[in-house]
Order: sequence, then C-alpha cells, then structure tokens
Amino acid sequence: KTGDIVKVRVEGHTDNVGTAASNLKLSEARAKAVMDAVVKAGIAKDRLSSKGLGQTTPIADNRSDDGKAKNRRVEVRVTR
Repeated sequence: KTGDIVKVRVEGHTDNVGTAASNLKLSEARAKAVMDAVVKAGIAKDRLSSKGLGQTTPIADNRSDDGKAKNRRVEVRVTR
C-alpha cells in the first residue's frame, strides 16, 4: 500500500577467517555501525534493526581472496 512505513534489518556478514564466535561478534558490530550511520543520516531508529550472521551465509567461495572479500559485507533487507 502507498504510505506504508518500511522497516529494514541491517545484516552483517564475514568471511571464514577466525573463529565462528569472533566472526559473529564482528558481524554484529559491522551491522550496528551501518545502522548507526543510517540513523545519523536521519532515518528513524524504530524503523531499523540489526543482526550479525557471522560466516553462516557466504555468497562466494571462501577459498579465494576475492571470495572472502565478497563475503565481508552488509545487506539491508525489508522486513515490513
């Protein structure tokens, strides 16, 4: 519908270098940093959430530097 308020979740991801626990912590910090920047830019905080997913959802092969670089990312998902 027109006029609906969109809510989004900022998701942090990492490559597989390091422990799963340290990567989860890193991904949580990465997602929160992006969320904080978006709030600072003027988007209402109650429209946002953040979540770290660590190394659990790679989009590329972690056996190459290029693949690792692609896996170190932040994604924004509409949650409504």
